[in-house]
Amino acid sequence: MTARDRLAGRRALVTGAGSGIGRATAERLAADGASVVTTDMAGDVDISADVTEEGINARIVAEATERLGGLDIVVACAGITGFQTLEGHEDAYFDRMMAVNVTAVFRLMRDALPALKQSPAGRIILIGSVMSSFGAAGLTAYAASKHAVLGMTKAVATEVGPFGITVNCIQPGAIDTPMTRPTFTAQPSARDYWIARAALGRLGQPSDIADVAAFLASDDARFMSGHGIFVDGGATQST
Repeated sequence: MTARDRLAGRRALVTGAGSGIGRATAERLAADGASVVTTDMAGDVDISADVTEEGINARIVAEATERLGGLDIVVACAGITGFQTLEGHEDAYFDRMMAVNVTAVFRLMRDALPALKQSPAGRIILIGSVMSSFGAAGLTAYAASKHAVLGMTKAVATEVGPFGITVNCIQPGAIDTPMTRPTFTAQPSARDYWIARAALGRLGQPSDIADVAAFLASDDARFMSGHGIFVDGGATQST
């Protein structure tokens, strides 16, 4: 079996797949042989949905499971970022960050669990951030949300391990995506900072994250669970 067919027969659901990391992940899983159902608020996806709506994740899981005949892999890529300093920080901004990055992820895992328990190789893959290792001014809400994602990774991995399900969290560094590009355009110094900080001397690409997601979804990662995995070009090695 080659890397390009190592997910043959596997059934995957990817949220936030309209662009960026989610789109790249869905494409990579499909290239490796998986059948993939995608969802996002916009873009060329199978299911158009706002993951923060109450009850929507259960509907997404049900529709994906019906289309695919089961579910083996869930990748929660839907997420938002932004910059707001603590002084004058708006409650609504914080609440929205938590709704998308934390609550929706929790609901997705909860609602997908019955289907994943029927799989011989269940996989849950979350997208965290290097911000769960250190903080940065203006990212209070975002950093809090990604700390929560890492915490859920560890707790859920312990809970679902007896069912043969693995749970891991990819922690990207600075990735060039449609979500981050406006920030880098508005603040070139931020882009330059992350390029200089990375040992590899560049921003990450969505494919850099997608390739790791494909590994975690495969049998090659069958004994890995409960971990946050830095994919940051060496940007946080000395933090």
